[in-house]
Amino acid sequence: MQHNYFNRLISLIGKDKVELLKQKTILIIGIGGVGGYVLESLIRSNIGTIIIVDNDIIDETNINRQILALTSTIGMKKVDVAEKRIHDINPDCKVIKYDKFFDINTKDEILNNKIDFIIDSCDTIKSKKLLIKEALNRNIEFITCMGTANKLNPSMLEIVDIRKTINDPVARIIRKFVKDEKITKKVMVLSSKEVPISNGNILGSNSIVPSSAGLLIGYYVIDKLIK
Repeated sequence: MQHNYFNRLISLIGKDKVELLKQKTILIIGIGGVGGYVLESLIRSNIGTIIIVDNDIIDETNINRQILALTSTIGMKKVDVAEKRIHDINPDCKVIKYDKFFDINTKDEILNNKIDFIIDSCDTIKSKKLLIKEALNRNIEFITCMGTANKLNPSMLEIVDIRKTINDPVARIIRKFVKDEKITKKVMVLSSKEVPISNGNILGSNSIVPSSAGLLIGYYVIDKLIK
């Protein structure tokens, strides 16, 4: 069935590129504050197949920043809520979902799919390190999100090679990992230059920075794919 969902996108980038996006498969690991907005931008850009990985359920503390978190979705699995939202936006999109944690035990099952681009927006450092190594070994393009907690200013977000990051505690760990592993290829990340705001042991968050990070990643991936 012919839909008019993407007519405005066609007028922006052309029909051929919109059709090209429909042929692509994107893997998103983590669909919380950042990943949920990455997902939103890609679905509304006619990506044909989305693979989502998250073993979390929606909690009321997610409501201040996660697009999938509503009072009506509290207690539901994130991948189930995401699948329903995807099909509400674009019924033609194919969804592959893994209600699992990405680690050494699940990596092959997940990564053995046909994948054109990987987005890491999970919270676990060990998973981020594993994903970087796997993506480089498998020659799959990827981007990984660093920390967005304790940040308030979205204008300080940027996409850079990990070696150029500053003021990001997560990036500091990943920089050391890349150096220790003697990785010479570029490792592109979304990071904030803002000095973290520290107010105690609880990681502070708002709706503005994670969403902006997700949309920037969405743009980066789409731009890469159509070029």
